[in-house]
Amino acid sequence: MNRKIYRKTKVDKKRTIIKIIVTLAVSLLICVSAYGIYLIKQAESAVDTAYEPVGNINEDVEPLTDNISILFIGVDDSEQRNQSDGNIRSDALVLATLNNADKSIKLVSIPRDTYTFIPDAGKEDKITHAYALNGPSSTIESVEELLDVPVDYYLRMNFDAFIEVVDALGGIKVEVPYDITEQDENDSKNAIELKEGIQFLDGSEALALARTRHYDNDIERGKRQQMILESIMDRALSAGSITKYGDVFEAVGDNMKTDLSFQNMRALFEYAKDGKPDVETMTLDGYDDMSTGIYYWQLEQESLLEIQDVLQSHLGLKPDTSNLTDMGTNREIADYPPEENETPQ
Repeated sequence: MNRKIYRKTKVDKKRTIIKIIVTLAVSLLICVSAYGIYLIKQAESAVDTAYEPVGNINEDVEPLTDNISILFIGVDDSEQRNQSDGNIRSDALVLATLNNADKSIKLVSIPRDTYTFIPDAGKEDKITHAYALNGPSSTIESVEELLDVPVDYYLRMNFDAFIEVVDALGGIKVEVPYDITEQDENDSKNAIELKEGIQFLDGSEALALARTRHYDNDIERGKRQQMILESIMDRALSAGSITKYGDVFEAVGDNMKTDLSFQNMRALFEYAKDGKPDVETMTLDGYDDMSTGIYYWQLEQESLLEIQDVLQSHLGLKPDTSNLTDMGTNREIADYPPEENETPQ
């Protein structure tokens, strides 16, 4: 074969291969873009359906630029309970504070039987009872009263939504602390059996692990709920989960309510753009109290004050004093002037 013809043939083949690669790349980009637009539209539709403000919106707070707090409320409004709206109680309460500067998150679980002041009731009671008074609004006010921080947004999810979201993600990986035999979401006894150790759970199994109260106490229950919330976050942020987002949005449906707008939620993705954010979990220490004949979880005031301080600092409501130490215990607050009527030591 003539060398010129041979070279031309080789060049033509290379050009053909390059054209095919470019065409495939452009096609892939178009498909990815189209899928991305589809997901955005689907997400926007789901959030619009779930959007339900409760009158506590702070218009001066924006997730993309400010430190914010979000209260996660888990409720059981299943038909098996046959409950009217006025009898529904919160089964799980987790407050998340998000610091915009370092994109960190702090999670605090609030035991459902915590004895605290309920503003809408005008008296102290179990915090789980607040929801029955005026839904999320009463629960938000009670949490603000308890933790002495504002609740900027809420996200309420029932058991159906929880199960469907976990299943839509293909399940989650968690560490089961001990062998568990528990009822399922339909109250079928002994329907869920879990073995101690690292397990991959579906929605019903994850819910049983989050809800069970027969093996430890409310503090450990809160820790399990925090662990499960983190596992859902890990799964949702994993590279392989993007194709599952459509199912997640579809699962939300009427089973979730929130006052986070679609734009708010898009802004929250900034916390995950560089991978999973730094998450710290905290618990409210306390003790069992049956002194009145009714069971309550009485909080240790020292633990409560410490968590209030941490949350206020994380939200930028007060200076972060976590690096200060005590001087006769070495307290480094040196050059502060004495308070009025205070004698310097």
